[in-house]
Amino acid sequence: MDAERGFTMGRAGGLAGERIDAVHPGQGDDAGRTRRIAILVVAALIAVAVIYGAYKLFAGSGEAPAAADSTPRVTVIVPGRQAVTAEISATGTLAAKRDMPIGVSGEGGLVTRVLVEPGQWVKTGQTLAVIDRRVQAQQAEQLSAQINVARADAALAEAELKRAQALVDRGFISRADVDRRVATRDAALARVKVAQAQYGEVREQIGRLDVVAPTDGLILTRAVEVGQLVGAQSTALFRIAERGEMEMQARLAETDLAAMRVGLPAQVTPVGLSKSFPGSIWQLSPIIDPDTRQGVVRIQLAYDPALRPGGFAGVTITSGAAQAPLLPESAVQSDAKGNYVYVVNRQNQIERRDVRVGQVTDKGIAVLNGISGNEQVVYSAGAFLNPGDKVIPTRQAAAR
Repeated sequence: MDAERGFTMGRAGGLAGERIDAVHPGQGDDAGRTRRIAILVVAALIAVAVIYGAYKLFAGSGEAPAAADSTPRVTVIVPGRQAVTAEISATGTLAAKRDMPIGVSGEGGLVTRVLVEPGQWVKTGQTLAVIDRRVQAQQAEQLSAQINVARADAALAEAELKRAQALVDRGFISRADVDRRVATRDAALARVKVAQAQYGEVREQIGRLDVVAPTDGLILTRAVEVGQLVGAQSTALFRIAERGEMEMQARLAETDLAAMRVGLPAQVTPVGLSKSFPGSIWQLSPIIDPDTRQGVVRIQLAYDPALRPGGFAGVTITSGAAQAPLLPESAVQSDAKGNYVYVVNRQNQIERRDVRVGQVTDKGIAVLNGISGNEQVVYSAGAFLNPGDKVIPTRQAAAR
């Protein structure tokens, strides 16, 4: 009915326009403008009629255009728990396991030769540097001569004693004379021993003039040159790594240190290299630094030219297997407070959960603390969400 009413009004408008043309034929521009205005008015009336008819049509049927749902849909996963390797990563410095400083053991003197360079392997007792020994050599010759003199005196005293003992029974020499000759002989023998001891001391001093390696190892540094005067107060002339063994000294938080034990395997990667070197923990720090709340873990490494003491390295320590949720990297976010994930609660609202992550593998990131694995974790697009937002979760299968 309303549609018919609109059609009738439109038809009436058309007839009115014809009447205008019929009543005012040939009146020029004013008549044309009047006609155009009339047409526009009629068109407006037709449009209003059409809109009104459509409204009545929808109202009569009880239907209205549905409003678009503005609640966003997000993809979620329920990761569960699965076996993951518990690993702890840290950084630290490389060093010799036993860094031995070597200096002058004797009185020192002028260095005449240096026989080794850094990076060379040496054996126990091998001479590293030679110190001038001409003065000590002359002293040794003098003491050697004194030994010969003392031996001659002792031999003479022994001969005189024997003659006196042969004559005492005949009454030519008194028992007191024999006793004096015995004392003379004993004093001469003692002087021989004193001369020998002095000679031996000088020989030992000469031997100690040579700077020798106390053990098999690798020369790390050399701090002496030919012509240098050295003595007992001099700093270390060489540093040697005992048997060439290296280590990494890693600093761990006290919570991580509690999970460590001697013998755990580790992989050490020096800065600038992609190659990792196997090692194992050989010592745990017995104390915790009260300022940093950290302790030192010492990881033993076999010798390799790429392991240079003083260098920086990263380490991954394997502390066993554990059951933990495994999430894709897109689900884990971080800010100034640390790592976190978004979960969808039972009211389909976003919640933030702070987490502690573990090893990162091709399968994902192990979450060591913060979630149980039964939550609906936002798979991605977490950067566009805020705690408290209402969402529609769409579940996706977790990686295995």
